Amino acid sequence: MKSNLAEKRDYVSSTNACKACMSLGACIAFKGIEGCVPFLHGSQGCATYMRRYLISHFREPVDIASSSLGENDAVFGGGPNLKQGLVNMINKYQAKAVGIATTCLTETIGDNVPAIVREFLKEAKVEGADGKMPALIQASTPSYAATHMEGFHAAVKATVAQLAKPVARHGGVNILPGFVSPADIRYLLEVAKDFGLSATLLPDYSRPLDAPASTSYEILPSGGTPLADIKKMGGAAATLSFGWTPDSQGAGRDLQERCGVCLHSLGLPIGLRRSDAMFEALETVSKRPVPARHADERGRLLDAMVDGHKYLSGQRAVVYGEQDMVIGLASFLAEVGVQPVLCVSGGRSAGFRENIEKVTEGLVREPVMAEAGVDFYRIAELSRELKPDFMVGNSKGYVVARELDIPLVRVGFPIHDRFGGPRLHHLGYRGAQELYDRVVNALIEKKQNDSSVGYGYI
Repeated sequence: MKSNLAEKRDYVSSTNACKACMSLGACIAFKGIEGCVPFLHGSQGCATYMRRYLISHFREPVDIASSSLGENDAVFGGGPNLKQGLVNMINKYQAKAVGIATTCLTETIGDNVPAIVREFLKEAKVEGADGKMPALIQASTPSYAATHMEGFHAAVKATVAQLAKPVARHGGVNILPGFVSPADIRYLLEVAKDFGLSATLLPDYSRPLDAPASTSYEILPSGGTPLADIKKMGGAAATLSFGWTPDSQGAGRDLQERCGVCLHSLGLPIGLRRSDAMFEALETVSKRPVPARHADERGRLLDAMVDGHKYLSGQRAVVYGEQDMVIGLASFLAEVGVQPVLCVSGGRSAGFRENIEKVTEGLVREPVMAEAGVDFYRIAELSRELKPDFMVGNSKGYVVARELDIPLVRVGFPIHDRFGGPRLHHLGYRGAQELYDRVVNALIEKKQNDSSVGYGYI
């Protein structure tokens, strides 16, 4: 869609970024590994900010260790801090693994983390929970290089590259879900079990970041993908990798190239068509038909689409957030009769616009404006011109939605101004059903609130 604002910008700064920093995403991925403590090589402020940001969304305690660099370390190097920090953290937590993520500071001063870790392994005398040195996973994640989404994928790829080895075929399946909610992770494990598949899902933070109440405090939250299973991922029959961006496919490609594991590259399975693709892949891998309960969920979703079409047909939406999530949401909205007039992300991975065009082709009345690398100043600027009926995205878009007096359907990450973000479903027929109901009800509520007399029956 052509816009008077599409070609001209009178500013070069970023105002209220539509993203978070790269190492924050890495910390989330590392939380999904059994007995793993995320460790930021950088200043204390980075870890403090990320803990607060993640706790506000997940409503769970989130420990993130830090090498706590100061002014002198920025000049002379942070190697001693990293080594001492690892000693302290391993002895305190008895960790099975440590996820070491770099930050802007340590990348800028040029710390050679792999070399420092090699020195540490020769020098240190510490033991983890299993009586030996924990696995030390290293990922390069300076904030200025990319977004939290790329940091998440970088940590997953580093984990696979450094721990998974070629082993004998065992018939299991790897699932690389991307950055989704704990509820989505539990759902994917449930689906794999229904197909009779032994699945290794990496990362699995469904329990560490959405734990049940307990009478005792766990210094290291239970749950996470077992390290033994990660090491055997190279012997799986297939890998199902969800996502549209090149970064989201990195770990799956690594397993394919090094270990010969068959790769099924799938878009994020949001909505009917992409969920169909996921279930077709599961049928192929398991050699079983779709279980009846999931076929029923698909049927109920179709029935709901028919019942709710009159509320959604012709509505216009702005969609924003992580690139994979935005592409999946655009696909879902287009197939239920909504016109996504603007799809935007703070990330800059290749293929964003092309994928938006691909998933909406033949389902929309006008071309979708898609922009990568934008901030909320730009989103507000375009939204005022496009006059959408509602917005779909995380809590950071609330100010724009309030200014435009339109509903905001909250999805993805972060959700800081509502309760239950970790329990929102996005994936599969079940996730599509919940999203569909929430979108329809948001529009009905808006219509009720705008009515001069109100009404109690639709």
